[in-house]
Amino acid sequence: MPRFEYIALDARGAESRGIIEAADQNSVVSQLRQTGYFPTSVELEGTGPKQGKGKAKTVKSIAPATTGGKKGIVLFQRKTVKSKTLMIFTRQLATLIDAGLPLLKGLAVLAKQEKDLVLKSAINSMADSVQGGSTFSESMGQHPHIFNRLYVSMVKAGEIGGVLELVLTRLAEFQEKAQKIKNKVKAAMTYPVVVLIIATVIMFFLLTFIVPKFAAIFVDMLGEGAKLPALTLWVMSVSDFLKSMWFPPNLYFTLIGLAVVYSGWWALNNTEAGKSGLDRFKLKMPVFGDILRKGAISRFSRTLGTLVTSGVPILQALNITKETAGNIVLSDAIARVHDAVKEGESIVAPLEACGVFPPMVISMVDVGEETGQLPEMLLKIAEVYDDEVDNAVESLTALLEPIMIIVLAVFVGTIVIALFLPLIEIIKRMNNAPQN
Repeated sequence: MPRFEYIALDARGAESRGIIEAADQNSVVSQLRQTGYFPTSVELEGTGPKQGKGKAKTVKSIAPATTGGKKGIVLFQRKTVKSKTLMIFTRQLATLIDAGLPLLKGLAVLAKQEKDLVLKSAINSMADSVQGGSTFSESMGQHPHIFNRLYVSMVKAGEIGGVLELVLTRLAEFQEKAQKIKNKVKAAMTYPVVVLIIATVIMFFLLTFIVPKFAAIFVDMLGEGAKLPALTLWVMSVSDFLKSMWFPPNLYFTLIGLAVVYSGWWALNNTEAGKSGLDRFKLKMPVFGDILRKGAISRFSRTLGTLVTSGVPILQALNITKETAGNIVLSDAIARVHDAVKEGESIVAPLEACGVFPPMVISMVDVGEETGQLPEMLLKIAEVYDDEVDNAVESLTALLEPIMIIVLAVFVGTIVIALFLPLIEIIKRMNNAPQN
């Protein structure tokens, strides 16, 4: 009986190699699947990949590895894939199919070179599913943690229209532009947060370590009951309060306060009313709210425009866009648009009623609807707002840098002045002291 060299992945994504005696390659694949392995390579012995150091073990049957009859449990197993990794996979698959490579062969090539074990396992699973008769979109639907509804629906539309490579290219472009905008918004939000954290650490160090040492000096030099400037007394009281927070019984109140704050934040993020209120607040925040609003409009326009252009029906496209909006206020507006379109009405009125979209966007959507070029107009809106986000982020970064520096200087300067004022009194006393 022929012997076949195989490479397979287990459920955890770990690679396993060996040799099986079987009638043909399909029998080897069948044996591996039945035991929970995902074959990535099955070749006749001597023609397949080298086993590396040591000899491959010859087996006649494969059984899942067990230890005393107990199955291993993997905690916190990763199921998702980084957006950048998925973007690269999409771009590469589109290029391979556009070059004339069959889908199964393209998947095999990408699986062989993929370093992310989760995505590699998913690619192999999809290849097996397609080989078994499923469509590519159906096989993707089996991995919802990796491929969302937008991805699956666009691939399905590409399969139906016979333009899978074109749809994959659009998907890759969509992911690239969405990631670019996301990174820019994150950068705008990260800078002030980092500066604020650094400023807080500096202030905490000054108030808990430096100020108490100066307070001891003032007592020694000026006496226990000496009258200090009001600013100095205030800074010293803040210092005493911060120091007392980390010792019982104040420590218990501090921990309880932190627990209450965390519980409140959790409630905001895990209840419908809380999330809605939080999303509304985000859009109305000064400076940052404008960036988030423009980013949301860009994402909505690009998602809906890309879906409709790729052949996804408008009602289905609106449902997918609603799920990927990332903001409940916008999701509610899209839901109203869906209901209006379902009744044969225009999409302009519900968009205008939600209060998120500016008049320019409403006008452009209205023109696109009237001329029958709504998808193209939506993509144009996305491009315009991509530039708007770029400009807003650059302006915000340029504005925040001097503001944060001034704020930090004011806080540190207040502490320095508060400590310097008593030193003036000490110097005066030293100068007025009688000379021996």
